[in-house]
Amino acid sequence: MDYLVGIDLGSTSLKAVVYDLDGNALAQASRPTERLHPDPDHPDWAVWDPDQIWGGTADALAEAVGALDDPAAIRAVAVTGMGMDGVPMDEAGVCLYPFISWHCPRTRPQQQWWLDHVGAERQFAITGNPVWAINSALRILWMMEHEPDVLTRAHKWVLIEDFVNYRLSGEFATDYSMASNTLLLDQRTRTWSEELLEASGINRRLLCDPQPSGTVLGKVHAAAAERTGLPEGTPVVLGGHDFLCGSLPAGAFRPGVVLSVLGTWDIIVAALPEPVLTPQAARMGAWVDSHVARDTWAVMGSAVAGEMLEWFRSQYGAEERRQAEAEGRADWDLLLQAAEASPAGARGVLFLPHMSGSSFPRVDPASMGAFVGLRTVTTKGDMLRAVVEGLGFQFLQILKGLETSLGLTADRLVAVGGGTRNRLAMQIKADMAGMPIEVPALEEATPLGAAILAGIGVGLYPGEADAFERVYRPGSVVEPDPAATALCADRYAVYERLYPSLKDVHAGLSELVHS
Repeated sequence: MDYLVGIDLGSTSLKAVVYDLDGNALAQASRPTERLHPDPDHPDWAVWDPDQIWGGTADALAEAVGALDDPAAIRAVAVTGMGMDGVPMDEAGVCLYPFISWHCPRTRPQQQWWLDHVGAERQFAITGNPVWAINSALRILWMMEHEPDVLTRAHKWVLIEDFVNYRLSGEFATDYSMASNTLLLDQRTRTWSEELLEASGINRRLLCDPQPSGTVLGKVHAAAAERTGLPEGTPVVLGGHDFLCGSLPAGAFRPGVVLSVLGTWDIIVAALPEPVLTPQAARMGAWVDSHVARDTWAVMGSAVAGEMLEWFRSQYGAEERRQAEAEGRADWDLLLQAAEASPAGARGVLFLPHMSGSSFPRVDPASMGAFVGLRTVTTKGDMLRAVVEGLGFQFLQILKGLETSLGLTADRLVAVGGGTRNRLAMQIKADMAGMPIEVPALEEATPLGAAILAGIGVGLYPGEADAFERVYRPGSVVEPDPAATALCADRYAVYERLYPSLKDVHAGLSELVHS
């Protein structure tokens, strides 16, 4: 039997999963991803420690590989995960500074500089990127200004997946989908943009050469084999950005399939036969990048989602935590019961889910979250239901925005990720869209997508379509309730008025906070 390994570097956990060629998970393990705030003068600055990223990944690999009867059957490994976070490394592979996390706000001045000197529409016309403060190029600009000696000593600026690839194989490289996160990749040529390098002053030598996902990068060297349990000589194959890897086993490399990857973010993605880099798509905050599927691009509209539920749970779920511990239950189940007890419409409470700003289809990093419609009879369950419904409205808004800006109409809606286990949220999303949502029975779709790319790289699958046919497992289908869909349409019209009504208030508050 042949095995493939997918590694998933997430914001909350570092996973290693071993699959057979039919997509069955044979062994898996994970370690937490530890977000740090080491600078007392800037307590909101957030970083990842490279030693913890590699150490946690290696430990997860060692546990998963150690559970196999025959580790020698591992044929290839590939890495997926979050997109923009990078680390400067010297030629010997020594990290010269921590990863600046996507949670870190330090690059807002660089974001404004880029908007002033490059411009959002020109940027999008070249790269398909909206200008987010977390884009990799802005981290490099920040270091050029604040840590120039680090960049002088740096050989490469290495994105987080590529860092793990280097630790496994000793090779510096990146793939098209990861390079698409940097603000610097020309989507038409899939090469670094000379125009943007010149405008920014970023040195081309810092950037790894982009290659297609599924390219064999190198082999697991002896030190990595000893640390991880992977057989020495195992091919290391270029994976890609997490949501695009997750789209492979869900079929979202095919026209008409729209995928929702539900986790910290709700990432709505669909495949494109060519990059669509229009001003209208740029104004709405669409993200057009290179797909991990060959000769394919993708469009993505996204917004922070699951993190808001975790915020509510951590801030207002103390009572449920105590009860769950006493009864041997899960605290989230108790919170969900309270939300389900609240009627549709949450007794008039609406929630604007902009606690990390607004990214699509209205681009406004100064926007903030808000509850409206609160009364003295409002319960905790009403407020939690309002959060879930607000995330559902946000999902519908993204779908409508993709249709408006790119003419994409969903023939099928598919959802994967940890958020699919939230039955209330899934029902509300189906009701909002007025369409069934398929939840395939895939075991960890994102690392499975990486494993598929590993298999393509070493010839175990002829291509994406063959791999999909082999690993796809039909699961559940969440059917919309027509009556609820009608009610959602009425409330959506009110929800659409929330952002314009609060825009100036939030801009003023944001100014006060950042001053």
